[in-house]
Amino acid sequence: MFYWFYRHLDINIFQYISVRAGIGFFISFFLTMYLMPKFIKWAKSKKASQPIYEYAPDSHKSKVGTPTMGGVVFIFSTIIATILTVKLNNFYVVGGLLTLALFSLIGIKDDYAKISNNKNDAGLSARMKLILQIISAIIIVLTLYFYGHTTEIYTPFYKLPLFDIGFYITVFWVLVIIAASNAVNLTDGLDGLATVPSIMAFCTLSVIIYITGHAILASYLLLPNIKLTGELAILGACTIGSLIAFLWYNSHPAQIFMGDSGSLPIGAFMGYMAIVGKSEILLLLVGFIFVLETISVILQVGSYKLRQKRVFLMAPIHHHFEQKGWKENKIIVRFWIISFMTNLVALMSLKIR
Repeated sequence: MFYWFYRHLDINIFQYISVRAGIGFFISFFLTMYLMPKFIKWAKSKKASQPIYEYAPDSHKSKVGTPTMGGVVFIFSTIIATILTVKLNNFYVVGGLLTLALFSLIGIKDDYAKISNNKNDAGLSARMKLILQIISAIIIVLTLYFYGHTTEIYTPFYKLPLFDIGFYITVFWVLVIIAASNAVNLTDGLDGLATVPSIMAFCTLSVIIYITGHAILASYLLLPNIKLTGELAILGACTIGSLIAFLWYNSHPAQIFMGDSGSLPIGAFMGYMAIVGKSEILLLLVGFIFVLETISVILQVGSYKLRQKRVFLMAPIHHHFEQKGWKENKIIVRFWIISFMTNLVALMSLKIR
């Protein structure tokens, strides 16, 4: 809509991505702030609460009855704000919206099954969830590949591409999207724990996307210049706006959880933005907290299967610290600090090349 104002009413200010990104941010923020209390009230009336995992620390018993599926609201707000502010014929924006929609549907299906059966393990089986994620990711990456998105691999702190692997990069892209989606899902175990690192990650990725779509900035910072990608930064800004509003209700003690309907799509979209901005490897720094949580689970499961011994008191690692007696707020804030630091290093890597 706002770009239409520029094209047909000659309101020049709306031609700028930065202006429309700012407008999209506030639309998604206020729309989420408006809708979330209504959704919380409705969810409580329908007893749409998150079943607590039976092996979770005792402190989680206080969370019984807290509504879930808040992701439905902030993903909806993100999509509406994006539609109002972007060029709707932009390929990369359409791909981003498709990513959010597909993975949100998987999450909604999983959350609804858990709520209906009032069991944390009554959702989609791990096998079925993975199959649906793979199918969705394949649709997205094949669309990117056949559109002609560059298949070169870049690494932080180095100005030239490492190599070009052609069609086989689609396998790597599928892994990036699925890994990011599940990593955010694993991290979403404490109030606001996944929300703030996601906000920081999208801030970093939006900056990178904007730069890669800007010929002068990309040339100055020795980054690849990929035409039309800059518009995707608006979708990133809309996501940030809705997540900040969600944090208002998700901060400790949480009034609502995002559920798989929120964690799966924002993780997948994080992976998508990294692919579009040629930051697939840099995503390890951008999403360091999510990587840490995932590695802790892999180590725990692998160690137990091979040695019948646990590496951590409980996995993911935030539960380990809970078992050691750390207060929930202390764990959350310290993880936020780590996320801030790693994202700062990721942004520094744009200049140090």
